[in-house]
Amino acid sequence: MKLVKLGKRIAAALCGVAATFAAVWALSATAATVRAAEDGELRAPCYPLITCDPYFSVWSNVDELADAFPVHWTGRIHALTSFVRVDGENYRLMGRPTEFDKAAKKATQKSVSVRATKTVYTFEAGAVELTLTFRRTPLPNDWDVFSRPAAYVVWTAKSTDGKEHNVAIYYDQSAELCVDDVKQEVAAGRLTTENLDVLRLGTTEQPILAKSGDNRCIDWGSLFLAVEKGTAKTAVAGHLDARGAFLTDGALPSDDKRFPRRANDDWPVLAVALDCGKVGADAVEKRIIVAYDDEYSIEFLGQKCRPYWRRDGLEALSMLELANAEYAELTVRCDAFDAEMFEQATAVGGTKYASLCSIAYPQAVAAHKLAVLPNGKPILVSKENFSNGCAATVDILYPTAPVFAVYDAGLLKATLTPVLEYVASGRWKFPFSPHDLGTYPKLNGQVYGGGERTEENQMPVEESANMLIIADVVARLDGNVEYVAEYWDVLESWAEYLLAKGLDPENQLCTDDFAGHLAHNANLSAKAIVALACFADLCERNDKPELAKKFRAKAEEFAVEWVKLADGGDRFLLAFDRKDSWSQKYNLVWDKLLALNLFPKEVVAKELAYYKTKFNKYGLPLDNRADYTKLDWELWTATMADSRAEFDALTASVYEYVDNTPSRVPLSDWYFTSDAKQRGFQARAVVGGVFIKLLENNEKLTK
Repeated sequence: MKLVKLGKRIAAALCGVAATFAAVWALSATAATVRAAEDGELRAPCYPLITCDPYFSVWSNVDELADAFPVHWTGRIHALTSFVRVDGENYRLMGRPTEFDKAAKKATQKSVSVRATKTVYTFEAGAVELTLTFRRTPLPNDWDVFSRPAAYVVWTAKSTDGKEHNVAIYYDQSAELCVDDVKQEVAAGRLTTENLDVLRLGTTEQPILAKSGDNRCIDWGSLFLAVEKGTAKTAVAGHLDARGAFLTDGALPSDDKRFPRRANDDWPVLAVALDCGKVGADAVEKRIIVAYDDEYSIEFLGQKCRPYWRRDGLEALSMLELANAEYAELTVRCDAFDAEMFEQATAVGGTKYASLCSIAYPQAVAAHKLAVLPNGKPILVSKENFSNGCAATVDILYPTAPVFAVYDAGLLKATLTPVLEYVASGRWKFPFSPHDLGTYPKLNGQVYGGGERTEENQMPVEESANMLIIADVVARLDGNVEYVAEYWDVLESWAEYLLAKGLDPENQLCTDDFAGHLAHNANLSAKAIVALACFADLCERNDKPELAKKFRAKAEEFAVEWVKLADGGDRFLLAFDRKDSWSQKYNLVWDKLLALNLFPKEVVAKELAYYKTKFNKYGLPLDNRADYTKLDWELWTATMADSRAEFDALTASVYEYVDNTPSRVPLSDWYFTSDAKQRGFQARAVVGGVFIKLLENNEKLTK
């Protein structure tokens, strides 16, 4: 971003502060003090705090924020700590540094609530009510803000007894947030901008994009804490010194000069003390900005790619200035986005469904990174968290697609772009779609199965069909084929592959690869048939009527044959040759949503009726082979129902799972229906699939 352009944006934001300030406080009187578990809302298994991307991702895995330190989605401690002093009495709000258990009593947590862009806690500390808000800004219609790796931590305090009280707030964040191994050395520093005091931590090594893998944390770039000048005391210090000084008299120590040193050597922290002064019945607000600049986010075929927000040369300090200037405006916009999401989801699926969407949104977004290819094209790259760490996985983008289809078709296209660019580059030699592009954050070629070498353990039908279906969704949302036309030859080759291999798939893996290879997979066959009809639609839109007739006719022919092959009497089979089997046919949801009209309505009616005989306490098993299930597919299956009552019946046990799972991790999409325990996976993007109900009756999809 050019400096002139940046200056104009900051100026505009500052001008807008006065106009939006009253609105912010009006909203804060209600939205910022949301009570826990409003009627029908769900408990989050793990609470999103700072959720910007796969590396900058901090959660609380306990019901009460002061019971334990927050963690990265991998489960590693990413310590954030907060205390409050009320008339000289110390209370702990967040984290649990046990050394100070006697020095600070635990504040009484009154509530916690999750919305798409914020998590709000309320506490009672003596005669003061404290609200602690973690505000994220993943607004899908503003990519500069969506990709901005910054979050706000906001405290509001007010008296509850009609008297004034002296209130001061403490916060710190550990060097754990900027290392992959706590034995790595870090360096610290102070920076300033026109309006901000900034503290920084980062490794001395700075191995930019040197490592890849699943359960890794970032060890390059810089962790920041920023506060408006003149509003707070700040320090870079050892954890004991920083916390002890505040709890003693509300002060902070001098900066620790003993750098560089290991992250676990007296655990250096960036600390801030915010004096609220005398607090009465009128709420007093204090806030900081927490940010992480990775400088380069992705490697694509050997080339380093900048994060989207940096595409025009914007630097970290300027980004922090923007975040500060736009706070008031973004608060209003984010609260409006949250309210609209909750209202729309409630209208189609009820309060519990809306609550599930609110929990799922920050997780789905934070499992991605928005970056820019060297050719200037934006890419939204998923990380297959707690699975195998694959990047831009096709059978991740497919179940995730509904959240972006609902909120921004451009982001949906950006999930397809890296896959299509990879194949168009000539690196991929097979006639079907790849599974992935590498191991996050290095997109240097498929690593799954046979990689780029052989067809062994590939997902040819699965991935080809996924890409064709989502490509058609994109074209319908755009109202044109401008995007897909650039990659037409690639898409057509995959459609031809499905013509030859899709109706009766050979022994191969599908997206549910944890269940192993399966031949004659009925659900996979249904996906291929739907994909052929989607490609026929693309042909029609691309003025290729003869090709459209060819693929539509085949899709209809295959659908008739499928009904015969999969018929199991009172249900349809898991596999054509397994007469005692059954499975969820979640892929058929697109026949409804896209008005493809391939399968008789009786097919879905018979399936849904049979599913009602197979429910366990916490959900519908994926198929007859085990009692585990997939959260995303359950919502797809439920969306196949024509009535709200039937949707509610099919999702009731899903909400029981979310509300009761003992697995305190960012929402697991793979769990046991008997006891609600995590089977595997956590913090994955695929929970974006729960938004599929919001695609129902979307006129753009059915035109």
